[in-house]
Amino acid sequence: MDSSSPTSGAAPLVYFVDGMDCATCVQKVEGMVNRLPGTADVKTSFSKQTLRLELDETKTPRTVLEKNLLALGYTPTLQQSAQSKAASSHADHGGEGHDHAGHVHELLSAGTPWYAGKQGKLVIFSGVLLALAWGFGFIEPGLSVYGYVAATILGVWPLAKQAWASARLGDPFSINMLVSLAAIGAVAIGQAAEGAVVVFFFAIGELLEGVAAGRARAGIQALAALAPKTALLVEGSGTREVPADSLQIGQTVQVRPGGRVPADGTITAGTSSLDDSPVTGESMPVTKTVGDSVFAGSINTDGVLSIQVDKEASDNTIARIIELVEEAEGSKAATARFIDRFSRYYTPGVVLVSALVAVVPPLLFGAEWYPWLYKGITLLLIGCPCALVLSVPAAITSGISAGTRRGLLIKGGAALETIGTVKTVAFDKTGTLTAGKPRVTDVLGAGVSDSEVLRLAAAVEAGSSHPLAQAIAKEAARLNVTAPAAQDAKAIAGKGVTATVEGRALFISSPQHAASTLSVAPDLQGKLTALEEAGKTAVVLHSADEILGVLAIRDEPRADAREAIARLKAMGVNTVMLTGDNARTGRAIAAGLGLDVQAELLPEDKLRLIAELKKHGGVAMVGDGINDAPALAQADVGIAMGGGTDVALETADAALLRERVGDVADLVQLSRDTMSNIKWNIAFALGLKAIFLVTTLLGYTNLWMAILADTGATAIVTANALRLLGWNGGPVKKASAPSGLPASGSV
Repeated sequence: MDSSSPTSGAAPLVYFVDGMDCATCVQKVEGMVNRLPGTADVKTSFSKQTLRLELDETKTPRTVLEKNLLALGYTPTLQQSAQSKAASSHADHGGEGHDHAGHVHELLSAGTPWYAGKQGKLVIFSGVLLALAWGFGFIEPGLSVYGYVAATILGVWPLAKQAWASARLGDPFSINMLVSLAAIGAVAIGQAAEGAVVVFFFAIGELLEGVAAGRARAGIQALAALAPKTALLVEGSGTREVPADSLQIGQTVQVRPGGRVPADGTITAGTSSLDDSPVTGESMPVTKTVGDSVFAGSINTDGVLSIQVDKEASDNTIARIIELVEEAEGSKAATARFIDRFSRYYTPGVVLVSALVAVVPPLLFGAEWYPWLYKGITLLLIGCPCALVLSVPAAITSGISAGTRRGLLIKGGAALETIGTVKTVAFDKTGTLTAGKPRVTDVLGAGVSDSEVLRLAAAVEAGSSHPLAQAIAKEAARLNVTAPAAQDAKAIAGKGVTATVEGRALFISSPQHAASTLSVAPDLQGKLTALEEAGKTAVVLHSADEILGVLAIRDEPRADAREAIARLKAMGVNTVMLTGDNARTGRAIAAGLGLDVQAELLPEDKLRLIAELKKHGGVAMVGDGINDAPALAQADVGIAMGGGTDVALETADAALLRERVGDVADLVQLSRDTMSNIKWNIAFALGLKAIFLVTTLLGYTNLWMAILADTGATAIVTANALRLLGWNGGPVKKASAPSGLPASGSV
């Protein structure tokens, strides 16, 4: 069943799936759901424990889906939408365990010790039985056998139930089946002690995986707790405490020193330093005042602020971050998809090889049964793909979590994997390489006074959100110039804007567009050239038949832009600026930053250039405006500045909340470190299995050594992946891999 293409008559369903709390759990659920007729667009999130799908109930009723989930040991609850309150209420049920076909670890609430959960108790009880059986071996060996058998039954019973449930639902070759066969086979050939050790070590491995999965999820789940539950709503001359999720757009709230901002909004009164680190990872408080935007969850450090609510709780920055991370979990890296496909053939292959090793030598060559049965059972354990299956999702989840903590939002494993492979990074200029806060530096009248040029230009640009328009409006306000009313205002893509002011049509255009329709006096052309060569953006105010004046606007490069470009070059990544600004201004900015430039581009020109760049390798596009959205979609990886438009953020594969150019280099480094981690994990898991395959066939490896190797490999692979949670970015470093782990200069 192709889960990517919707089926006719399919309806969208969203389930909260209690117990689906790890990457392997997700794999089990996805596999079962994808095998059902009539399912499509299957997406899962283990951090939120949700299952989204399109289901054609004429082919598979939802009751069948729910029954199958229950058979696997998961408890599904149908929700009306992804943001329903049922999700949040269920998400708090952290202390409830589960016992399902994927694994037997549980999702423990924050602060709960490992030994308080069901899996921890199973490990402790099994360990006590093993210790007692071993002790009885010194007193009465016959009694010790019963202890080992009891320990084996205790550990293998839930595994066998889960293996049977998986087999009935189309997955007969599960990890649980391999371990169950090996443990039961060990008891059958008189090796109860080794069978008990097998299930004991496997239980420890499951416990470690559960603890690791919890750590990887913790940072993302903590985001939901950042926004305060209540807010001080301003009403008349006083305030009233209300639930934060009840705030409506346009309302005003008050935030006192030490309080958290309850909603995304704009400061309308007051000045204060805000600690944005919980949301963006920005380490230093930022001073903000009237007109500045604030994030829900930021901490107000000193002054009293009045804030106008711009977004409802379901659409604030924190909610969008959580949504992006959920999307990220559903978007697998190419490596992860390969491992999934590989494991579908690998595990049955292990069973077949184990069976052949166990029966072929005795049947065809007259060898003794016991040694070869023992070797066959040992191969079952060596073949357990636990470490291999975990190697990719554990690293991807850790990498995305580490990025989120630093304000680097990545929408999926596919994007995280691709970012590190790009050969070229293309930047938009305004609001990306520059701060997006331009100011008017020069006003030159041509036949009218300078103040008249500013007055009319402010009228034409009234209502526009473009940074250049905002700069003109601010300059007019600063000089107390009152702009007249304008009608029929509209933008002309790539050329300028027009509006009817005081009865005549006026235009604000680029010098090139103005020159194509009107004659530009030589002295005015000389002034335009001088302004542009100084790195300023010049625009011309004109009517249909005459030029009225010129305004020059300067947008300074971001403070870290030059260093960021240098870092990318040191990493072997080419950089280019794609801008609609004039060539002289583009060259002036690009020369100061040390990158190539393509200027005077229309949106379609950017698409053409990105297509050409892709012929020479992967391309990432960084932008923040509406006109950047097509280019962000066209590139192999689209990266949006966090302060950009919603369109850019929705189109992009990643977003930079801190709005630093240096974070682009951090994204590339995080991707490379994550993929290095994954490659090392895969090589280690496969290499260890190859070694034990040889040693088992030669008779050097026994059952408990095999399961210890598998559990140890799982623990090492998981621990190595969790190292990414401590990733701190920073400049590129070259370092050798300490203690056998891959080099990751930022970890």
